[in-house]
Amino acid sequence: MRILLVEDDALLGDAIQAGLKQAGHAVDWARDGIAAETALRTGDYSAVVLDLGLPRKDGLSVLRELRARRSRLPVLVLTARDTVDDRIRGLDAGADDYLIKPFDLGELNARLRALLRRAAGQPAPLLAAAGITLDPATREVRAQGQAVELSAREYALLHALMQHPGRALSRAQLEQHLYAWGEEIGSNTVEVYVHHLRRKLGTDAIRTLRGIGYVVAREAT
Repeated sequence: MRILLVEDDALLGDAIQAGLKQAGHAVDWARDGIAAETALRTGDYSAVVLDLGLPRKDGLSVLRELRARRSRLPVLVLTARDTVDDRIRGLDAGADDYLIKPFDLGELNARLRALLRRAAGQPAPLLAAAGITLDPATREVRAQGQAVELSAREYALLHALMQHPGRALSRAQLEQHLYAWGEEIGSNTVEVYVHHLRRKLGTDAIRTLRGIGYVVAREAT
């Protein structure tokens, strides 16, 4: 998944970005509220990790304007403000969840997984489609009951497709999930990873809809 991280603290932001990348996400990092607004208007994200104490424009204002545009993008707020009133203001502004600094990166990733499940309408922790199961917590993938080893990008592409079984995602949409700012995208990158996944999971695991994109069937065929 592609995540927007909004954090002005360089050390904390670097640690969060590394932790999210290790969990298999593509991460764009904005360091102030104005940069965050620009990214939210131009990028396609699965979730936002948003600090409240930002330069140029505070996080609550960024959040309120995002919700004013009727965006349902999941937002996990990070803050050092630990009073009940501060938490209430953040939730009333449109936050989906809250983490008080300092926090554990494992908890951050677990809360993000929960937000992404709810946003996709998938209450169960495991994703399952077309004879494949994927566990976002452990990144374990099984095809027909057998464990399958995937590279980070193969996993990210499969995860994106399995969050929307039966729905085709275009090459551009999949590239958004795979790559963050500044990362070079090859002209046939998605096709290469789809080929690798079919070799590992079975030729019918991912179908190509010509001129539309790629899809994982809801049920095994």
